[in-house]
Amino acid sequence: MSINEYFDFVLSRTEQMYSIVQNEGHGPVWLVFVIGIIFGGIIQYSRVDKFEKIAGFAMWKDTIVPKMLFFAIGLTSIALYFEIKMGFASYHVKPMMIQGLVIGGIIFGIGMTIMGKCPGTGPISIAEGRIDVLVGAIGGIFGGYFFTKYYDTLFKPLMGESLGKTTLVDVTGKYAPEAVFVFGALLIVIAFALPKMEMFDEADLSKLDECERPDKEC
Repeated sequence: MSINEYFDFVLSRTEQMYSIVQNEGHGPVWLVFVIGIIFGGIIQYSRVDKFEKIAGFAMWKDTIVPKMLFFAIGLTSIALYFEIKMGFASYHVKPMMIQGLVIGGIIFGIGMTIMGKCPGTGPISIAEGRIDVLVGAIGGIFGGYFFTKYYDTLFKPLMGESLGKTTLVDVTGKYAPEAVFVFGALLIVIAFALPKMEMFDEADLSKLDECERPDKEC
């Protein structure tokens, strides 16, 4: 696959994404953009698009990211399940490949450690004018090209054996509503139970009063 073919592939998948949104009856495309803007606002408000948040999480000096993740996953697990049951949403379950998950997780972790960003916060940082993240995003595009080009010959054998698409709903059967609720509630409890620790950079500290700064004594 040439670079031109790869970009054509990305463009076609993007068009397909918008087509799915338009044709499945889950709302117009403009609603997707509005939700995206709200998401970006929440990310900026919580400041998890900052390098210090991710670095602090990696060093266990900042727990804002895990608290946010546990709460978001717990709440959306419950909400998404019932939305799907009511026909307001749908999902496509990917097969579980343990070997691929481990390798991919390590690569993802290395990239997240270097950039201090994840795929969700990266575009927000780029919109804020952060050139370092833009360079990382360009590298990600070429990484995607490399992965797509050599998927069959190099990466597919690394994925390992597929364990199928079994989900929590499949395992729990008629008790799925209770299982999903307990799973989501447990994650929300963990989110609130985690101690609140924050690592600030100088830009953050400058916005605090003297008595609020963790590096100062009143």
